[in-house]
Amino acid sequence: MLMLALHGVRTRWVTFVGSFVALALGVGLIAATGLALAATFSAPDKGPERFAAAPVVVRADDQLRVRTANGVRTRPLARTAPVPPALVTELAALGRTVEDRTFPVDLAATGRDGDPKAQGSDPRAQSSGPRAQGSDPRAQGIEPRTGHPWSVAAAAPYRLTSGRSPAAPGEAVVTAGSGSHLRTGDRVRATTPAGATTLTVVGTVADRGFESAVFLGDEEAARISPAVDALVVHADATAVRDVVARAGGGMDVLTGDGRRRADPGPDRDAEALVSVNALLGTAAGITLFVSVSVVASTFAFAVAQRRREFGLLRTAGATPGQIRRTVVAEAGVVGVLASAAGWWLGATGAPLLAARLVDAGLAPAWFAIGEQSWPLHTAFWTGVGVATAGALAASFRAGRTAPTEVLREAAVDSRTMPVSRWILAALVLLTGAGLLVTALVLDPGDVLGRKAYITRPLLLIVGVALLAPVLAGPFVRALTWLPARLPGATGVLARENASAGVRRTAAVAAPVVITVALTASLLGTVATLAEAKATEVRTATTADLVVVPGAEGRTLPPSFTERVRTVEGAVAGVSRSTAVTVLEEGTALVTSEARAVDPARLTAVSAPPVVAGRLTDLDDDSIVVNEEWLTTTVGERVTVWLGDGRQVSLRIAAVLATGTGSNGVYVTARNAGGAGADRIDVAVAEAADPGTVAAALRTAAEAEGTGIRVLTGAEWAAAAAPGMSDSTRAGLWLILSMALLCTGIALANTLVTATTDRVRDLAVLRLTGASVPQVLRLVAVEAVAVVTVGAVIGAGVAAVNLAGVWGALALLGVRSGVVVPWGTTGAVIAAAAVVAAVSAVVPAAFALRTRPVELAGMRE
Repeated sequence: MLMLALHGVRTRWVTFVGSFVALALGVGLIAATGLALAATFSAPDKGPERFAAAPVVVRADDQLRVRTANGVRTRPLARTAPVPPALVTELAALGRTVEDRTFPVDLAATGRDGDPKAQGSDPRAQSSGPRAQGSDPRAQGIEPRTGHPWSVAAAAPYRLTSGRSPAAPGEAVVTAGSGSHLRTGDRVRATTPAGATTLTVVGTVADRGFESAVFLGDEEAARISPAVDALVVHADATAVRDVVARAGGGMDVLTGDGRRRADPGPDRDAEALVSVNALLGTAAGITLFVSVSVVASTFAFAVAQRRREFGLLRTAGATPGQIRRTVVAEAGVVGVLASAAGWWLGATGAPLLAARLVDAGLAPAWFAIGEQSWPLHTAFWTGVGVATAGALAASFRAGRTAPTEVLREAAVDSRTMPVSRWILAALVLLTGAGLLVTALVLDPGDVLGRKAYITRPLLLIVGVALLAPVLAGPFVRALTWLPARLPGATGVLARENASAGVRRTAAVAAPVVITVALTASLLGTVATLAEAKATEVRTATTADLVVVPGAEGRTLPPSFTERVRTVEGAVAGVSRSTAVTVLEEGTALVTSEARAVDPARLTAVSAPPVVAGRLTDLDDDSIVVNEEWLTTTVGERVTVWLGDGRQVSLRIAAVLATGTGSNGVYVTARNAGGAGADRIDVAVAEAADPGTVAAALRTAAEAEGTGIRVLTGAEWAAAAAPGMSDSTRAGLWLILSMALLCTGIALANTLVTATTDRVRDLAVLRLTGASVPQVLRLVAVEAVAVVTVGAVIGAGVAAVNLAGVWGALALLGVRSGVVVPWGTTGAVIAAAAVVAAVSAVVPAAFALRTRPVELAGMRE
């Protein structure tokens, strides 16, 4: 049996080369992504950074801890409390202490002589439009940095590489490197929470990679930020813990590796790895799906093409079981060879994939492939299993071949769909449709989740692809109705050939269906959700002007907010970004983004989608929630934890529609958890002149010298509208690139095989008087027509998926249109058409080089 399988593979290598390449690439990608996934399971052990040389660090606990029936649950706090002054005094009695203060410092681009550069002198500052203005503060000549007192620099430790330490107000030491061009002697314009000032760089330290720092004198740092954020204590850790314990809870004593909790973004690497894990896992899953579909389609077509061969074997005495085993053995041979090639491709490509993820900023700089080998073994045996499973269904069809098939010469396919395929297609389609309908009825928001909109469409796509042999005929006749009535025989012949060879048509159309449906569904869903979120932002913001800080993550100076309130004709609503956490069902801590607003001005500058209650009822004892909360009855009280960890009981004043999930929570400034103002929405009074109000706001912003921006409501909405994230974009293109590659291979393999088997038909056309160009044109038109059929069916599947997304948005109260990726989808269809035409024309051209009489006399 093995020798027969090897002989079959060798003599029909053209039939199997497409499956080999598709499977090898699939196994290679699965192996590469598996190796990368294995590297994401754990971050390398990293020691402390900012306080690596500090013996003991005391700081406030940055985690909210709530005791439940299932143990203590934790969530990160939006704002960490300072170290109490009394505790600082007590700890100072144990030994030498160093007070750390952390505050934002924005440096304006300046020259060595201290003259600020023109904002347009940097090429990056030439970007126009609100999104460019809001996305990169460096494009506005602003360099965001973090300020500290100089005395704490030794805790890292930082060492001077040039100059000296700051000894007077207005002197600073900065980290050099990583793109910074500051040198000793430079004068820079700096904005701090205490206002704008000019600093002289008197020294530099090497950049250690975890922050861009500005070190000021201890007294000046204390003036800018009086609160002590962390305290370095040179004393016995046990004694420090005793003092902290006597002072009460809420403080952490960090030693050893625990000092890393005081580093900026201690969980940033782990969070990045979670995103990489999701990206690679999805890509591997889609790759497996496409590979199985392509291999199964290829083997099914190969079996259909060999029915006379199998009939001859049956006539010679072969049993159905022997035929089935032969087909599966051939698949096993191809699977082992392709998986071995994929093993090598994956091992070679994994480091390149890891480097690309790092270069794109999707993975930490240290991310690299480890020593694990199990992903390679998993990918190899997955490839063998995929090949065997893909051929298994085809083997049953081959085993049912009757001995009389050897006598058949008809080119018209019959019985293209066995009962088992009908049943499987119906089950898959009903499952996909049932899950979509169930989600729409029970939880429309579930349709909009990333996992849902990537995986759920696959069921509908698989179901329709299984029905390709049934759908191909009617669609071919419908789509070629007009071309068949045009002058000439090309349209008629293309229509009849495609209709008669249903299996060939289905084998070509199926991968096109998969790729077009995936492309339009995934990109269309992401674009539709982005447009829906943008619509929500535009609808909820009624302010004429919006004032925001010059850099992301910064706050507006209190002096500026007070000045805005005095601008004549301006109705200013000052708001703050914060968070609230609620304990759901007694076990799960759920944190929601929140905005602390001025209730008296809220309705004047915004229009959130209220479904119950009134926004005007919001006060210091109440909260506005959305429909995702378990408690949504107006007037009921809920226990929440604020951004700084305080536990309070608040009454529900109003409930907002869920929307796309962007409708957060509203509280008052008293419940902001100490957050500073980061946005001012301004409505222009009816009797006031909008231009005068805008000019007054810009004058106030310029007087601060902090890069504060005054945008129109439309500009801010465009800048604030969430776009596609880098990880999402990279993941989608990785998925679609692999799908398109597999589609191209499947098309080329199927059409080369089919055209090679149709040489007698082409010879007959030549003998009836058709010229070589006419025959080649007919072959190309037929290939493009079949691709068009697959594209139309795929577009129909995508339309169903996008309709489900639109329906979910409508049920969630978001009125937004469906965004169809016409350009990308059209490019995919065009690429498939070109590949199909070339794959059909090239072998036909080679075949037609032989005399038609000789071709007509050929036998299999």
